[in-house]
Amino acid sequence: MGRLETADKQSVHIVENEIQASIDQIFSRLERLEILSSKEPPNKRQNARLRVDQLKYDVQHLQTALRNFQHRRHAREQQERQREELLSRTFTTNDSDTTIPMDESLQFNSSLQKVHNGMDDLILDGHNILDGLRTQRLTLKGTQKKILDIANMLGLSNTVMRLIEKRAFQDKYFMIGGMLLTCVVMFLVVQYLT
Repeated sequence: MGRLETADKQSVHIVENEIQASIDQIFSRLERLEILSSKEPPNKRQNARLRVDQLKYDVQHLQTALRNFQHRRHAREQQERQREELLSRTFTTNDSDTTIPMDESLQFNSSLQKVHNGMDDLILDGHNILDGLRTQRLTLKGTQKKILDIANMLGLSNTVMRLIEKRAFQDKYFMIGGMLLTCVVMFLVVQYLT
């Protein structure tokens, strides 16, 4: 692996092939060692398998290191080729490769503008709805005040007005209770008569 790091561009392929051949040879010998370790006596078999497994692990690390080196070398060579192509290329004013695709950008920009305008419309509609609710609240407050003024003009005191409101609140509960009781009675009648 040390030779591989220091090899020049012409001999790097030769060194890589030698290392790969050595790794393949080691793998084939490890398979044979694995077969031989299974023929060891039972008290030595476990130790022999551990050693073979350790050797396999080490060889796999070597294989991974070789692949990483090859990957880095290919990436470096590709970068150098691209750099050379870029430096040797001559650009002209009407070269089709130098044009910038504007259609997609314009469509994206117009879509963003439409979304922006739509959000502005939604915010304006929400603001108008809130203003309408505020106006209705003020109108209802004014109506309630007028009703209380009319009741005062008729001679009803605040205490009588509170009693009327309390009675209306209680009547609501009596109505709901009566409806529930009627439903229960109807259910029992239907249940026992059928």
